Amino acid sequence: MSRDEVLSRITNGAPGLYRIVVQGGLDQSWSDRLAGMRITTQADQTIPIVTVLEGRVNDQAELVGVLNSLYDLHMSILSVELQTDQ
Repeated sequence: MSRDEVLSRITNGAPGLYRIVVQGGLDQSWSDRLAGMRITTQADQTIPIVTVLEGRVNDQAELVGVLNSLYDLHMSILSVELQTDQ
């Protein structure tokens, strides 16, 4: 998806499917606090542990809530991506 296509889909009130990558490990039990996102931790001996959160958020306010919760947990946010609907 091109940058222009992504920008044309972004509205403050629309739900979106997001993929957030953070440095460090995060247990699946945090899913309820993080908008019900699926949490997957990826460990590799050659790189630090990263956690991937994937799921639908209802609006930008909910996305900011998820990001603030990660910040409160001292997680370094590596990327936030709006995914294409499948």
